[in-house]
Amino acid sequence: MAEGNRLLIVTRDRAGAAFRQRVDIYMPWLAARGIEAQVVELAGSPIVRRRQWRMARRYGAILLQRKTLTAWDALALGRPRRLIYDFDDAVMFQARSPDEPHAGRMRRFERTVRRADLVIAGSAILAERARQSGAAAVSVVPTGLDARLFPQRTDYALTGGAVRLVWIGSRSTLRLLEPFRVMFDALGRAMPGFTLRVIADGALSGVSLPVENVPWSLAEEGRRLAEADIGIAPLPDTPFTQGKCGFKILQYMAAGLPVIASPVGVQTEYVEPTVSGFWAATPEEWIAAVRQLAGDAALRERLGRAGRARVEREFDAAVLAEKFCDLVEKAME
Repeated sequence: MAEGNRLLIVTRDRAGAAFRQRVDIYMPWLAARGIEAQVVELAGSPIVRRRQWRMARRYGAILLQRKTLTAWDALALGRPRRLIYDFDDAVMFQARSPDEPHAGRMRRFERTVRRADLVIAGSAILAERARQSGAAAVSVVPTGLDARLFPQRTDYALTGGAVRLVWIGSRSTLRLLEPFRVMFDALGRAMPGFTLRVIADGALSGVSLPVENVPWSLAEEGRRLAEADIGIAPLPDTPFTQGKCGFKILQYMAAGLPVIASPVGVQTEYVEPTVSGFWAATPEEWIAAVRQLAGDAALRERLGRAGRARVEREFDAAVLAEKFCDLVEKAME
């Protein structure tokens, strides 16, 4: 195969959700276009890493997923034929300091996007960050999923007469629920008998609302979501969280669940009030939205089916693959 058709994909974590949903999911479509893609996990050892960056120069293009370039990385890499940078998070922030970019992370982000021939961002907000940081060419591709892996609810009756809310995430994003403990306690007091299912590699505890902590599993996430009644996406409103790409909302909608979300960032685009769910910014609004959905199976079904249809129409990997592959192919020319 011609060198120009060889693509080296560089990531820090091949098993991570960002790589799996933004790059790995499109590998069959890249191959179908004659693009020979090889994935490399960037080593921690400087010596091994230097060899990896030198090897990268032999490829027609490099797709760097989420990882930003340190000054040492940039020096070791040199000038590749083409560099594509893909990201789906506000990588210029630290989670513990969500109001201002971290100086070191910002320098690495600017270095990366200025060097890239193409930046692929997970949202319009992140795309604007890249442009403000000097990126020459920026396109938006939302984080996609394979809707076939999410069994859609067909029976919207309550299991055992009780409502089960669900939140899916990770140990790192569990901390974003801390500002909502008051809301969870208010829900527990106002609506006894409700359960919150937390699907993650960590656990939520210490709230009055009964919590069912379920270990996350790629093979089981779709089924475990479909067993719930309402997907929730509470999110504090900060510059850092405004860069979140709303993937959990797409998972809820793929499972056919109505969604209640904080009106932050892309969540205001993904959740259409009274169409696929509701927005809620205060404990009172959360209680009102949960109460309305809990008491109306027909409403849960209507919103859930509308969300599923939108995922299939706009966010399924089979739909997004054409745009993603077009961008990569053009950047490699």
